[in-house]
Amino acid sequence: MVQATSRAGESDITGQTILVTGGAGFIGGHLVESLVEANDVRVLDDLSAGSRARVPREATLIEGDVRDEAAVGRAMGDVDAVFHLAAVVNVAQSVEEPVHSHSVNVDGTLNVLEEARRNDARVVLASSAAIYGAPESIPIDEDEPATPESPYGLDKLTVDRYAAMYHDLYDLPTVRIRPFNAYGPGQTGSEYSGVISIFMNQARAGEPITVEGDGTQTRDFVHVWDLVHAFRLAATTDHVGEAFNVGTGTSVSIRELAERVQEVTGSTSEIVHTDPREGDIEHSRADIAKAEALLGYEPRVELDEGLGTIQEPPSRAQPVTPSVD
Repeated sequence: MVQATSRAGESDITGQTILVTGGAGFIGGHLVESLVEANDVRVLDDLSAGSRARVPREATLIEGDVRDEAAVGRAMGDVDAVFHLAAVVNVAQSVEEPVHSHSVNVDGTLNVLEEARRNDARVVLASSAAIYGAPESIPIDEDEPATPESPYGLDKLTVDRYAAMYHDLYDLPTVRIRPFNAYGPGQTGSEYSGVISIFMNQARAGEPITVEGDGTQTRDFVHVWDLVHAFRLAATTDHVGEAFNVGTGTSVSIRELAERVQEVTGSTSEIVHTDPREGDIEHSRADIAKAEALLGYEPRVELDEGLGTIQEPPSRAQPVTPSVD
């Protein structure tokens, strides 16, 4: 098993055999990059959304689907820990194809949990802040009532609870990470968390920066480097069976975000407002007190600094995590 570190806030994962499902994706690729130097890392990804180019040469890529029990079994043999990130993460796609979304997100996760139980491997599960839906209070802590508003959110709530149940029923060490709006180098524009990528691309191209609604909606944007650090801490913590919000504990309005993108890029693009998105949540901000207290997590990348990291396409020469010293 992965051993806990002795100093709070640090994560020393070395000499382990680790599987990252979805490791060819945006977050998974950064996580794999941070692990390969000191560990034997495998990636299980069907490449439906991920890219081979994200997988470092030092990692072993197993092209397969988490819904395929045989593929999961091959990938997970004798592993110490699995970071489970493989999922359908597009909210709109989950609305259009709820059965497919459930199959990948829920059935695939059950395959991973079952195989982890056979291998006595720790599971660090990528849950989501989407499980909360429209929150009753801000900031959002881990005890906020779960009222998901999309099939994706419901899928993530289901696997979040399955991971907790596997810990309670089978004594399987599981940790659930609930990321808020992740961003960083290599992210492509998509709904919700991809708004930064969309704004950056528009600003660079000299196109209008399009803000839906009046722009007063607020979000907690967490840089992928901070998120990777949280995942690593979850792999070594003694606090298994727990769920942790991972964000910055601060929020910014979408209008202000657009203005800061203008500043960082030096763009003269006009900010224009479009029709509001139906059902859009007004405000979201993570309460990260639990992650700070139990994981030793602390966000380290300020928004302006984080925006600067995605000015140019990332290269393999660039570090993917800030120093943890």
